[in-house]
Amino acid sequence: MTSKGKVCLAYSGGLDTSCILRWLLDQRYEVICFLANVGQEEDWDQVRSKATMIGASKIFIPDLRREFVEDLCLRAIQCNAQYEGRYLLGTSLARPVIARAQMQVAAQEGCDCTGKGNDQVRFELAFLTINPKIKIIAPWRMPEFFERFEGRNDLLNYAAETNIPVTSTKAKPYSMDDNLAHCSYESGQLEDPSQPPPNDMWTRTDDPMTAPDTPQDITIQFERGIPIKLLLEDREITDSLELFVALNAIGKTHGIGRIDIVELRLAHLDLEGLVMDGKVRSLRDQFVTHSWSEILYNGLYFSPEREFIENSIIFSQQRVNGEVRLRCYRGNCFILGRSSKTEKLYSEVESSMDSLVDFSPVDTTGFININSIRLKKYGLQKLEEGNSLGKV
Repeated sequence: MTSKGKVCLAYSGGLDTSCILRWLLDQRYEVICFLANVGQEEDWDQVRSKATMIGASKIFIPDLRREFVEDLCLRAIQCNAQYEGRYLLGTSLARPVIARAQMQVAAQEGCDCTGKGNDQVRFELAFLTINPKIKIIAPWRMPEFFERFEGRNDLLNYAAETNIPVTSTKAKPYSMDDNLAHCSYESGQLEDPSQPPPNDMWTRTDDPMTAPDTPQDITIQFERGIPIKLLLEDREITDSLELFVALNAIGKTHGIGRIDIVELRLAHLDLEGLVMDGKVRSLRDQFVTHSWSEILYNGLYFSPEREFIENSIIFSQQRVNGEVRLRCYRGNCFILGRSSKTEKLYSEVESSMDSLVDFSPVDTTGFININSIRLKKYGLQKLEEGNSLGKV
């Protein structure tokens, strides 16, 4: 039978993409699997043999961990990125480096179309920016696919019928996304928001209830808002990737991060309070952090607005230099102290309640007088209208 073409499939080895690989082969496509190493805990030999067993003609697994940390994770730390004030963008952060490398493989192998799993928006927006002429095969939007596979139970049945080995079961049908920044889970009993997640689900953090009784003290040094050195009792780590991996290991041992897996941001936030101009920080938090987080979440990393915003991040972090001492203990990360040898915005003398250096109490009178001008007028207006003060 005539082949429909060559597809470069964004492959994970999980339930979704294993079934999509088999289905694309059934549709007479030649499939090249692409799987990026972004720090997920994986048996790479097993992944290779599984893809080959299902029918992939080739499989590429480039190591993108350093690129992921240095291009995306550290930038997220610089602006304390969060989506909707809570989600730390672990999945979103990895997509740009995965998409960029996958398009390189697609071009190298002469693929005229790119297949993918269920993270449609982020991947496709990246693909189409990098190569506007690429043809995309998106099974999740093809009636012949989504009418046959309405959910994960249908995929599990298909995997059983076609002898595809999967780790998901109908009792534990979790969809997981794992990388150096986090491991997220969805589906199954997690869809009931009234119930806590099961204890045996967690992979990147040990149970805080059984974490060591002895706390671990560490120090992180920052330069321009980027962690450059991790000081431990027995060694120093300066390599960006090694530093990230070491902090993840510490967080795992002490049960830290079941919401925030990237504990670097806690230290970064605390240092900013010492060395960063308050007005710049306020503007960054109101505009830059919010906008950069939304851009990443919505799959718009390869966009002109991301480049514009990122220059603001870099400027805001020019003076975020110093170190933060932390204590890791049973699911918590406590700040022990922060200091900077080069940045002098903070003055212990000027901040002291026992000092009047560069400040006179009478200065407050002028500040109050100026700021009360409009408030007095507003108060008079309320009185003339017969409204009680303090009420709408």
